[in-house]
This record gives sequence, C-alpha cells and structure tokens, in this order.
Amino acid sequence: MSKVMAVNAGSSSLKFQLLEMPEETVLMQGIIERIGQDNAEITIKYGKDIEPKRLIGAEEGHISLTKNGGQKFEHEMAIKNHDQAIDVLLQKLTDLGIVKDFSEITGVGHRVVAGGEWFNHSVVVTEEVLAKIDRLADYAPLHNPANAMGIRAFQKLLPDALSVAVFDTSFHQTMPEKNYLYSIPYEYYARYGARKYGAHGTSHRYVTERAAEMLNIPLEQFNAISFHLGAGASITAIKNGKSYDTSMGFTPLAGVTMATRSGDVDPSLVYYIQEREGLSNEEMLSVLNKKSGLLGISTISSDMRDLEDVQDTNTHAKLALDMFYDRVIRYAGQYFAELGRVDAVIFTAGIGENDAVTRAKVLESLAFAGVKLDAEANNVRGKETILTTQDSSVAGLLIPTNEELMIARDVEALR
Repeated sequence: MSKVMAVNAGSSSLKFQLLEMPEETVLMQGIIERIGQDNAEITIKYGKDIEPKRLIGAEEGHISLTKNGGQKFEHEMAIKNHDQAIDVLLQKLTDLGIVKDFSEITGVGHRVVAGGEWFNHSVVVTEEVLAKIDRLADYAPLHNPANAMGIRAFQKLLPDALSVAVFDTSFHQTMPEKNYLYSIPYEYYARYGARKYGAHGTSHRYVTERAAEMLNIPLEQFNAISFHLGAGASITAIKNGKSYDTSMGFTPLAGVTMATRSGDVDPSLVYYIQEREGLSNEEMLSVLNKKSGLLGISTISSDMRDLEDVQDTNTHAKLALDMFYDRVIRYAGQYFAELGRVDAVIFTAGIGENDAVTRAKVLESLAFAGVKLDAEANNVRGKETILTTQDSSVAGLLIPTNEELMIARDVEALR
C-alpha cells in the first residue's frame, strides 16, 4: 500500500487529494485559496474516524462535521507562496492524524495543462521535463508556470516521493493530422507548433474508460462522444478508445460557448472589434476569455443556474442558454458524422453532471440516430447513471469525472 497525492496548483491556489493505492481509497481532499495574501484559506475534508495527533487550538483552525458524516478542517492565515502553502498542508496532515509522517506519501502526481507535442503520456518529473514545462508556458500562460511552481515546491519538501506530471493535452495526442491542423500555412505548424492541442484530457480519459467498462465493451473497440461541460467546456470524439477530435484548440478558448469564454469566433471579427475599440492584444484576449460566453451574452452572470432562474423574464439570459445548447448540439452532430458508429454519449463535469436540462436537450437532438432519453433516469445530479432507455441505439451516460484518481493511477503505473 502507498499514499499518493494528486495536485492541481493554480497561480494563487492549491487543490489536492490524498489516495491510498492501489485500493483507490480517498483519505482526504481540500484546497488552499488566496496564496500570496494575508487571508489565505485552508480547507481539508477527511474521514470521521480519524483522530488528531494533538489538540488543535482555536487559533490554529476549526474542525466541524460535514453533511456526509466526515470531518472538515478550516483555517485562515497568511501564506506568502506555494512553498509555504505545501509546508502548512503537510503539517496539518500530521496534526490532524491523516498521516503519521510525511514519508507515508510515496508519490505526488501533478496536473499540468499544456504538454505540447513533447508529452503523449504521463512522465516521471526530471529537470529536463521541468524545463520543457517552463518552455510550454506560452501555450498556457495562466497554468503551466503555476503547475511548475507546485512541482518544485513538493519536490523540495518531499524529495523522496516519486514526482509525476500528468498532462491535460496528452490524451489528445492520438488525433490524426487532419483533425489537429488548422487551414493556415503549414510552416506555422512546423515553426511554432500552431495546431489543436485540446484540454480536459485526463477527464475525457477517465470517463471513456469507465463508460467502456459500464457497457462491457473492449476499450479498443469503443466509440463515444464525451461532453466535459463546466465553466470550461470541451467535447471529444472517441474512436477505438482514443481521442479522435476535440472542440478546444490551440488553447482552451476555442470550441463551444462557455461561462466567460467565447468559444469559436471568426478571427476577422476579433481584429474588427479590436481596431474600433482601441484594444491591445492582451485586452482583446481578456475580453474573449473573461467577458464573453454566457456572461457576455446574458450581461448578468456566467453561471448556468442564475440564467435558468431568470430565463422566463430575461431575454438575454434565455438567449445565452439557447446559444450554449446550440453550440454543444452542433459538435454532437459533427462528431456523430465523423465517427460513423457511436456506442455512448457521456456527460461529466459541473454542468454535465448536474444539469438535467442540458443533458435532455443534447440527447433529444440525437433522436435522428435512435437515441431515446429516459426522462425519469435523467432527473439526477452527480450520480453515475444510464440516461437512456433500454431500446436506445446509443447509451447516454452520466459519469462524474475523477481526474485525481487518474493522476494517482498514473503515479502507480510509473513506479
């Protein structure tokens, strides 16, 4: 048995989960937010039967019971950087009795957003790997530098633990050239790697493997369309168990309408608006990434739930929702045509797991392919479910994603 930490380091946050392997038991999970500020917040959730190593004073944090009967530790304090955040985390894990000693953590798996063409699978972190992650920062400027920072901090504090990088883009490296290239001069791909890389690969990989298992279809024969629908949303065509095409592009800005991201836009329109608004390149990218999507169209919120609450009285809210449904359905139809045969349509992530309306609209739009929605089964949130009737030609599945488990599995596989 070994304990493996799955880590997602952001620029000012650190998400983490500790798993007992190979049993795949979750021992704890949590997040540290607002790193770099005096009021950073630490939240750790763990089992009800775990007793603290020592008495936790009120000035050191607060322990409460969760709705599902577990325990939750919360504390607010000044945390200046990721090194300190990880140091505090490890100390809390021992104080709370989750681990007796740091040495119990034998592996740390790190989510890394951009792996470019260098990484088509997860790898043990070396100095060469870290250097390449740094060089790929242009592909994911908001993520890769933070991911690398988290790797270095954990290596410093847990030098004996196996360090593994798990790339969001790796799963999509199986796409054929005709699907990942853009119709621009080939020399730009040759010089700069200008191509489609996709995102959410670890999530798409997890639900693909789980769906094939649920339907008892060999993975190498399994065709599906995977809908990772959250604040960031991507849709992937799965052919013979591998990524064949995906909606996100060179960056996660492409594809369907998202919470604050535009999705696909005519490049000429970007230039047209930029000139008339007097925006710099950085300002225009900010508009497309942070002020567009559901927020930009509705003008009130980037949250689907807020828009659904007011859609009957707010025409912009309804329009934003209709555009989201429409863009998702377009990709569903495109990928049905690309694949020819589809065994399953899979929904995951925040919207995919919790919004029955979105799932219903997508599945009902696929009636032409013999998809038959089971409305009663679809009335569920966040629970692994078959959403279609027994006589449906294609299975509709709700599968909660589990990227942390995939990361931990990859760590174990590389021992």
